[in-house]
Amino acid sequence: MAEEIHGLCAPGFEAVRNAFATNFEEGHENGAAVTVTIDQEPVVELWAGRRDVAGTLPWERDTLANVWSTTKGLTAICAHVLVDRGQLDLDAPVAKYWPEFAQAGKAEIPVRWLLSHRAGVPALRETLPPHAAWDWDTMVEALAAEEPWWVPGESFGYHAVTFGWLVGEVIRRVSGKSLGTFFREEVAEPFDIDFHIGLDAGDDSRVAEVAAAPPPPPGETTPMTAAMEDPASMASLAFNNPVEILNPEIVNSRDWRAAELGAVNGHTTATGLARAYGLLACGGELNGVRLLRQETIDQMYVEQSMGENAVTMGPMRIGLGFMLPMEDNNYGRGPRAFGHPGAGGSLGYADPDARVGFGYVMNQMGAQPDTRSASLVEALNASL
Repeated sequence: MAEEIHGLCAPGFEAVRNAFATNFEEGHENGAAVTVTIDQEPVVELWAGRRDVAGTLPWERDTLANVWSTTKGLTAICAHVLVDRGQLDLDAPVAKYWPEFAQAGKAEIPVRWLLSHRAGVPALRETLPPHAAWDWDTMVEALAAEEPWWVPGESFGYHAVTFGWLVGEVIRRVSGKSLGTFFREEVAEPFDIDFHIGLDAGDDSRVAEVAAAPPPPPGETTPMTAAMEDPASMASLAFNNPVEILNPEIVNSRDWRAAELGAVNGHTTATGLARAYGLLACGGELNGVRLLRQETIDQMYVEQSMGENAVTMGPMRIGLGFMLPMEDNNYGRGPRAFGHPGAGGSLGYADPDARVGFGYVMNQMGAQPDTRSASLVEALNASL
């Protein structure tokens, strides 16, 4: 029996609804939602499926999903808010704001290299106990003492988890607020964005349970999976020290939800994600309230890093905290499109040329290659 699709689909965007339904019909989804805004008004707001692995609880309009690295874009927005206010200089050394970071040859690393994954601190060499991930001070002290894995600025590598603490600590030092508090008070609440970095226990009842990705076919491997087999490798330490970030048992825990992991544990609805990116796509203002100036937004999608990155061994094109379109990710039609995907399949992006905000969230971790969000974006682009 076909999955019942709920929500809004404006005339002309039926292709997006059809692509969303097809993802369920082909067995790729457990529960999911997709929202598209144009000029900050929803033209697509769909949800379907189940929010628990057992399949007993329906996905609702306000169901929250963990979106892994899609969180990075919202953390980056916080940094750009401080830039916009003249409180943070992207070309100043990180150590200007966080003096302890100057240890181990990192004194000259500028803030922009944190946002563009060029700082050389994607992992900690010393194995920390799992509970260290829930202690902000423990993590930032360890990162401040860490020696770069490559000469900073000469290469780049995806800071899969450390991005959140690195950028988040700069935000904390400048603003005096923790990352989660700054995001909530300065971004989410003023613009009614249902996105959380550090989730209150009162919202647990609407969180979707993460379902593990299906195993890869026998014998199939990639440079990344091969590197992960060595527990001492940079790639393995980047993703598994101090916690295995793709382990559903960990990701579904209260400890994970409560922590302010600005790289990996944002919880949001598809509408919250699309609303955030729709704000960026339309000049940074909503109902007369301004978050960012256009010139600040224009910096976000200026290319900083391009090519094969040193951590995941795959190609990336990176701006200031955001991923930029390449041949194998087709989000956005215009050259100024920018956003961030997350492990398992989630995606949020802004397309300023089309004034589009896009958000897709799900709880079934996808197999590789995962085409679910790509099919939705392709359908959207054909509808514009």
